[in-house]
Amino acid sequence: MTSTAGPPPDHDVVVVGARCAGAPTAMLLARRGHRVLLVDRATFPSDTVSTHLIHPPGLAALDRWGLLERVVATGCPPIDTYAFDLGPFTITGSPAGEGFEASYAPRRTVLDKILVDAAAASGAELREGFTVERILSDGGTVTGIAGHDRAHRPATAHARIVVGADGLHSSVARAVGAVGYAEKPRINAYYYAYWAGLPMRGVFEAYDREDRALAAWPTNDDLTLVICGWPMRDFMANRDDVEGNYHATLARVPAFAERVAAATRAERFVGMGVPNYLRIPYGPGWALVGDAGYLKDPITAQGIQDAFRDAERCVGAIDDALTGRRPFDEAMRAAQEERDAQVMSMYEFTAQFATMEPPPPEMREMLYAASRSPTARDLFARVTAGVTRPEDFFGHMRERMSRQEPHPA
Repeated sequence: MTSTAGPPPDHDVVVVGARCAGAPTAMLLARRGHRVLLVDRATFPSDTVSTHLIHPPGLAALDRWGLLERVVATGCPPIDTYAFDLGPFTITGSPAGEGFEASYAPRRTVLDKILVDAAAASGAELREGFTVERILSDGGTVTGIAGHDRAHRPATAHARIVVGADGLHSSVARAVGAVGYAEKPRINAYYYAYWAGLPMRGVFEAYDREDRALAAWPTNDDLTLVICGWPMRDFMANRDDVEGNYHATLARVPAFAERVAAATRAERFVGMGVPNYLRIPYGPGWALVGDAGYLKDPITAQGIQDAFRDAERCVGAIDDALTGRRPFDEAMRAAQEERDAQVMSMYEFTAQFATMEPPPPEMREMLYAASRSPTARDLFARVTAGVTRPEDFFGHMRERMSRQEPHPA
């Protein structure tokens, strides 16, 4: 972080990162009348590593912003059924919630372009192909950014608040030394590819086979994303033969492997393995939103809707600060507390679910019982969709099981 006394700010807010967290943050702040600069080193449309599944809570946000129809119009098919094949039994249910019966999985080339265009249309200044080199500060307070455009012309921008929406490797978080907590290491390595000729018919399918997992769901252009995962302890041994290990994972579900064998891989393999953390998302003159402030294993595909909700929460706090309704620290502390209360149980559930370890006896009984109850099947699907809190599902199952004989282990 470079210390400079700089000129008065020419923006209220600079947002670094223009994808699922940054573009909505810029859009919503601009809609409230603030002077916003949105920068990203990418140009749009462009792709990024992502599960790109949007569950109903994320769709509700897009609907509030007036953008849902644009996403649906891109042709990504609705996904109204989630099926979790756990080997001995399958839990199949509906992800419906918040007024939506299905989920969607638009390609990031499609979704991010819609979000960026909406931010620009709302009045945010957009600079694509802009690389941030330094975060500027004055006496420990962040005051702006310095970097260069695509032609390598240097530029600076000063603002009352700089928002880091630049993901796992956030330059803002790194520059300010954002403190993490509740941290967990990378749990799994995931590799995915897109396949043509693999129709899903509105279903998200997931399979758990000992220490391997795979899942598939439909996206734009009649393509299906198929993702395979294995523990990080196997990463080094497997990284030199991603394709072979990908197909070895598929082979643990022979019927599904046959379907993939009849399809055609349309694009290269893409891999990811992410740490799990929460970060204190604010400090003097700066804030973090989306993956820059909170990240977890992608096995429950919560990232996009988490980013959307985090953007709304952060915008409310920043707007309070900029308009003088509340001091910045007070507003952002409340936003952090609200975030943590909302996400912590899913954070822990996701980490446990991602281990791919055999569940303890009580949980095994609950999952089996859930597979035999339409209500419980839907509840489980809605947990993984972020509609129902994990503790509500498990509380329901404990009450249900207290009234019936257990299934033999």
